[in-house]
Amino acid sequence: MRANVNLLWILTGFFVVITVAYVIWGLVDPLQNKVEWAGTFALGLSAILFSFIAFYLGRVHSAQGGELPEDRLDANIDDGDPEVGFYSPWSWWPILLAASAALLFLGLAVGVWISIIAFGIGVICLVGWVYEYYRGNFAR
Repeated sequence: MRANVNLLWILTGFFVVITVAYVIWGLVDPLQNKVEWAGTFALGLSAILFSFIAFYLGRVHSAQGGELPEDRLDANIDDGDPEVGFYSPWSWWPILLAASAALLFLGLAVGVWISIIAFGIGVICLVGWVYEYYRGNFAR
């Protein structure tokens, strides 16, 4: 994470330099001779955004006290590859949940009554997906 924080501080400095260069270029340009505010604010706010993210990640890294695998030179690829979760390859619930979400958005465009039906179907699909391993052949 330390490398990411350093990269974000470098990007902050880059956007500060680019913002200053953008303002100077606008003032030196003989056709314009003024500051172009939209680009100046966009580049300046990008610098502020990167500084916020770098500050936050730096504080989180110092609060953790540990060293992440990507910060160690002797780390292997497998050290930074944790198990994200377990997903059933045979489950139909995610497909049904996506269909109910599509129906929900269709209902927002066409008629509210379709959204109400889709919300009910979505709740049923979400409960079915969560409790998939508590019933039937795959109960644990």
